Amino acid sequence: MSNLSHTGRDIASHPDVSEMRDRYARVLGGRDVALVDAPVFLVGLYCAISPWVLHFTASQPALATHNLIMGIAIAALGLGFTVMPERMYGLSWAICAMGIWTILSTWIVGSSPGLGIVLSNVIIGGLTVLLGLACVAVSMKSGKRGT
Repeated sequence: MSNLSHTGRDIASHPDVSEMRDRYARVLGGRDVALVDAPVFLVGLYCAISPWVLHFTASQPALATHNLIMGIAIAALGLGFTVMPERMYGLSWAICAMGIWTILSTWIVGSSPGLGIVLSNVIIGGLTVLLGLACVAVSMKSGKRGT
């Protein structure tokens, strides 16, 4: 049997130490938005199902369809941040715009919505804007670090 113990040996003396450091940096390099991607996905998912949760599919069919489409789009962005974060940094501002539109669309797309619908869309939109700003902050920080 061979002796596999590494007592008394430093990792710096390993022949592949530079390659291991490069690989470790590559693996961790694109995961800056790891704390934001799941909440963005969940907010999008709730936005998509909110017409059925709040039961306004019959009274506000246009707003129900709108929330379904916006929710799927927000969730897709959250999923994109999970799958390929380094390519999604450019869409950070889009999340903010989608959040603002979700707030405004309550009165633009909807026709005299009730208080529950208004509160739901304002909260969804506000959370989306805040999460979008967090994505923007992370992407700006990682951009400065890379230069």
